[in-house]
Amino acid sequence: MLLQHHTILTKKGVNKSLKLNSGKPMTIWIDYDAVDMIVNVKLAPLGHPKPSKHLLAKRFNLSTLFLDSMYVGFSSSTSLFTSSQYILGWSWNQSGKAQDLDPSKLPLLPRFKPRKIKLSLSQLIFLVLLSVLLLLLLLISGAVWFLWRKKYEEVLEPWEKKHAPQRFSYKDLYAATRGFRNSELLGVGGFRKVYKGVLSSTGDQVAVKRVSHDSKQGIREFVAEISSMRRLRHRNLVQLLGYCRRKGELLLVYDYMPNGSLDEFLFNQAERSNLCWSSRFKIIKGVASALLYLHEEWEQVVLHRDVKASNVLLDADMNARLGDFGLARLYDHNLDPRTTHVGGTIGYMAPEVSKTLKPTTNTDVFAYGMFLLEVSCGRRPVGKHFHYEVEEFLSDWVCDCWKKGEILKTTDPKMKGDYQEEEVELVLKLGLLCLNPKPEERPRMRQVVQFLNGSVALPDIPSEYDIQSHSFFGEGWVASGSSELPLPSSSGIVSFGIMSSSNSVLHYGR
Repeated sequence: MLLQHHTILTKKGVNKSLKLNSGKPMTIWIDYDAVDMIVNVKLAPLGHPKPSKHLLAKRFNLSTLFLDSMYVGFSSSTSLFTSSQYILGWSWNQSGKAQDLDPSKLPLLPRFKPRKIKLSLSQLIFLVLLSVLLLLLLLISGAVWFLWRKKYEEVLEPWEKKHAPQRFSYKDLYAATRGFRNSELLGVGGFRKVYKGVLSSTGDQVAVKRVSHDSKQGIREFVAEISSMRRLRHRNLVQLLGYCRRKGELLLVYDYMPNGSLDEFLFNQAERSNLCWSSRFKIIKGVASALLYLHEEWEQVVLHRDVKASNVLLDADMNARLGDFGLARLYDHNLDPRTTHVGGTIGYMAPEVSKTLKPTTNTDVFAYGMFLLEVSCGRRPVGKHFHYEVEEFLSDWVCDCWKKGEILKTTDPKMKGDYQEEEVELVLKLGLLCLNPKPEERPRMRQVVQFLNGSVALPDIPSEYDIQSHSFFGEGWVASGSSELPLPSSSGIVSFGIMSSSNSVLHYGR
């Protein structure tokens, strides 16, 4: 029987608790009544009188255990605890009361000093090395954890919670692009790289664009516009699926276009770049339809601001998909755009942008006009032509050939004359019309689509013009200061400003 606690009644009638493991000396009385065969055990601190309350009382016949000759001894048990038990003194009487012990004559309890452990030199070195090793492991584990966290760390501010459905985790995009390996790289340009990826959750192929950005410059508005543009739905637009933001970096997730960008077909010397005219005309009309949707048919006006062949992607069926909305801006219908930040690509920027610093739908039309010449001629807006060493403007060259009545000579030699002359001439003249230096005299995209679909005939544009006044001799078909594009007059004479080297955007301070 294990007893750890006991209480005794003091002279003042107060119960006092005794702890057997307190380390203080105790007196224990063990009495046996041979008549009633009862064993009584009582306990009190050393020096206290014998208590009246029993610690233990049990009926037991000890006569069955005693022998004629026996030894008396003591034993103890400490259960789960480690302790030392000492007998400082004892007295015995076989019949009657045993002699009381004199506490002053009892020995003192021994004092234990902590045992000093002496280590050998080899043991000491082993402990030091073990401590250093554990410390290094702890530091390495902390560094690995920190780098792992840093690897997938994102920037997520409270105001971005409302855009959560449009947000991808960086960990998912990292896994989709196989760690942004160079083998998955689709293209590089400026401060951005585009990677091919496969989302593990859906198995869909995506294009992930990594764009460097300064988080202090309007990132909240930019993310809001990304979320708005995610709602754009048109068969000729690259679908923006969502985004992810890290410190100094923005990741945009788009639908993957297996045939890449249009400029690879136009300017790549491989056989893959032999794009027939019917495919080019289909692409031209597709991009026009996309711009019409952005300018007039969506809930807000969307300015793309970077229309060019490299931003036109081709799906599996060679349908045009206008993409790269990195410079796009949104504003409500019947309102002026608020941005005053000049953006775009040299050669596609309208001349008025360098003066007003405000892009409009007319500036997108200007870029589309250069895009028409680019696709039809297979040449970039500015570059060396054939054996000439001097760089030449594509618009100047087309304009000069048009004045000479040789506009079809500007077509891409790769087509080898296999095209519809009426369609090619329509596209080239429409491109020049969209490149009018006066923004108010450029057609709107709805009118461009009508010309391309043949629902409205493009007026016959005469080659005689006054380059200084940017107008034709005779009656005009565009009213001054008006952006409306009525049907041609009976005389067929129009007012038209031609984009030339003397009034190009490169000569307007860009």
